[in-house]
Amino acid sequence: MEYVTGEMEGVLGAPIYGMYGVEDLLENYTTPDGVKITGMPAGLIGPPDTDQKSGFEWTGEWTVTYETFRDMGLAFMAALVLIYGLIVLEFRNYTLSALIMAPIPLTLIGIIPGHLIIGAQFTATSMIGFIAMAGIIVRNSILLVEFVKIEVEAGTPIREAAINAGRTRLRPILITSLTNIAGASTILSDPIFQGMAASVLFGTGFATLFTMLVIPLGCISARNISIHISSPSCRKKRQRRR
Repeated sequence: MEYVTGEMEGVLGAPIYGMYGVEDLLENYTTPDGVKITGMPAGLIGPPDTDQKSGFEWTGEWTVTYETFRDMGLAFMAALVLIYGLIVLEFRNYTLSALIMAPIPLTLIGIIPGHLIIGAQFTATSMIGFIAMAGIIVRNSILLVEFVKIEVEAGTPIREAAINAGRTRLRPILITSLTNIAGASTILSDPIFQGMAASVLFGTGFATLFTMLVIPLGCISARNISIHISSPSCRKKRQRRR
């Protein structure tokens, strides 16, 4: 067994770039025992199955990166489940709860280009910022959905209620979003927390914009679907099918 080590630096300093470079060099290489050697995908998460033939495993900084993102990914999924459960307990409605969480993936529309714009790598701190964005965006969504819900229960048409929600809640949502952006900008030049700053800064900006569009439109669509399903004609159709 032999160990081969290397150090990555510069713009492409993440280990994955060097790993792909080595894999490209090994594409047409055959070992003396007739094996077309590769470390992907099995070599990314563990050693070869056997030592009776040539093989290798990617370790070092890659192992730390893999375990970090794996654990954070599991933590993020657990957080989403818990957030969804709490929202369901609050609103007693599965559709509204899903709608409230819908803008969470939209943060990636800002986070990924944001890293490219400032030339930052997507690191563990970037993932932490992405997870933190889930709570921030859900809070904004709840503000809008709660207002729409109250207005509709008071007899306001759904379209007018959605417009009123956007108009009334826009100011507090913008104030909190701008506060997050201002706070994130202070650590934008930090070499360690630059990724977190990029996630919070660009994620907040784009997600706030999309939240103000997606949530009101989603409330209108959800209301229309609910009315259609509960309409007399739809109920008669279901009875005929039975």
